[in-house]
Amino acid sequence: MMTDTNVPYSDLRDPAAVLEALANGLDTLSPEARKAATYVIENPNDVGVSSIREIAEAADVKPNTFVRLARSFGFEGYDEFRVPFREEIRRGNASFPDRARWLQSLSANGQLGALFSDMAESALRNIEETFAATSEEQIKAAADAIVAARKTYVLGVGVHHSNARNFAYLADMAVGKIEAIPRPGNVAVDDLAGAGKGDVLIAMTCKPYRQEIVEAVTIAREQGVTVIGLSDSAASPIVIGSEHGFVVSADTPQFFPSSVSIIALLETLMAFVIADAKPEVIERIDTFHARRHRLGLYVSDDGTRK
Repeated sequence: MMTDTNVPYSDLRDPAAVLEALANGLDTLSPEARKAATYVIENPNDVGVSSIREIAEAADVKPNTFVRLARSFGFEGYDEFRVPFREEIRRGNASFPDRARWLQSLSANGQLGALFSDMAESALRNIEETFAATSEEQIKAAADAIVAARKTYVLGVGVHHSNARNFAYLADMAVGKIEAIPRPGNVAVDDLAGAGKGDVLIAMTCKPYRQEIVEAVTIAREQGVTVIGLSDSAASPIVIGSEHGFVVSADTPQFFPSSVSIIALLETLMAFVIADAKPEVIERIDTFHARRHRLGLYVSDDGTRK
């Protein structure tokens, strides 16, 4: 016989509570149901990424065993049973490979419409939460530091490497003395060898924090460099102790942290840098684009160079 002890309704969306209930109820389950419950306890992430047939095969039981197991613990069926486990993965509380498997399971089960909706929702929410936690004064203070700096280094690796290079490319066009690191064939700590008081380092990394970013920030601080840290936690080692720390929201249904809010924050910082810079900055930008037009680097709608 299977247990008729349900998980309290308020805990149905808490995978930890579900797992605890399964563990406490093992002795009351039939042998087949016990096999299914044991598999879930030992492989909780599989619930979030596997169809009922896949998990039944892995647990060596019949699919209907998981249906009965779910119902005996207060769920209408396996699909409802797996919801809290899927949410745990979506919130980023699972390893990257598990989140990748979850995405593949959406496609296999025809749920890409929900994924599309989740991506749009998370992107908008990330930007909203990031800007709600950031003030105009914070952005201006960081922009002031960049404008006044002898040189500004912009550091990002992995998914943030392109974000760092894009900011450096645009900012250098406007105010000069901006460089993205690490340079090709180099490491960040070497690029910072000549940095010191009067220089600025913009560094970005999200959980799990990249060791080379944390190390570069530590060394920069020791050399007297002003640090602008962008990360997804106020407890991040590149935010704590920085003169200018910004916490961004990076939640996403994807298997890697979202860059949407970091890009938005960097674009805003860029706007403040240009607004804060000397008047000749506009002339510098105009000259840059005039040269490109003169060299025929742009193409019009009809395909002709201009």
